[in-house]
Amino acid sequence: MAKKQTAESDEARLKKKIAEKIADHPKPEGDASMRSLRKRLKREQRRRRAFALRRKHAGGNKPAEAGATAVG
Repeated sequence: MAKKQTAESDEARLKKKIAEKIADHPKPEGDASMRSLRKRLKREQRRRRAFALRRKHAGGNKPAEAGATAVG
């Protein structure tokens, strides 16, 4: 059985966690947990961008007006 998709994406959840940490700590740069959250966020963003690029490439190179013209 597949996992159920949550209402908010992993990316949104990570952004929310990072915002909470920043609000709690004045200087969170040295915090190891903060660093790992940021790394996970960047990984999710890379994954999303790569997926979008794969979908774009899979669509091919179709002319825009090819579907709009009808012979009849």
